[in-house]
Amino acid sequence: MKAFIALTATLLMALPAAAQNRTQPGTATARQPAAPAPPAPAPGSAGIFRSNADLQAALRKAIAGTADMATSAVANTDQYRVNIVHRPKPNGAIAHPGNTELHYIIEGSGTVVTGGRIVRAPGAPAASATIEGGESHPVTKGDIIIVPAGSPHMYSAVNGEITYLEVRFVAPN
Repeated sequence: MKAFIALTATLLMALPAAAQNRTQPGTATARQPAAPAPPAPAPGSAGIFRSNADLQAALRKAIAGTADMATSAVANTDQYRVNIVHRPKPNGAIAHPGNTELHYIIEGSGTVVTGGRIVRAPGAPAASATIEGGESHPVTKGDIIIVPAGSPHMYSAVNGEITYLEVRFVAPN
């Protein structure tokens, strides 16, 4: 746990510099556009702190509200998104243009597929998308996956449940 906390603190402090003042596109729903993310703390300002107890409580609440993926926000700004993600099942293939992503497995195990290309049958839901030609890796507690900007990725198998720290930041040019 100490290594996890140290890794998280190091990533949070390094991300604003890595982002090189680019903005991260927001997400939107069909009903309403997403509000712009708040700006990242200025260089030299105080760091962001979230207690493990608060993060775990938020994650438990999110898990109780869905049978699908649940998240507990650590820090989400215009330069980076840091969340604890819980998955009880595999997900469809996705990619984030302009955002590099790191997953640090906190609990559980599964199989992650990265690279290749996203394949989805015409008219099929996004959750059914798969990856053709990617690399498959078994992951377990303590493992790290770094997904380059725009690279397809998915958890093709989840052994029970998997929880990971997700750090997504604007990729420098």
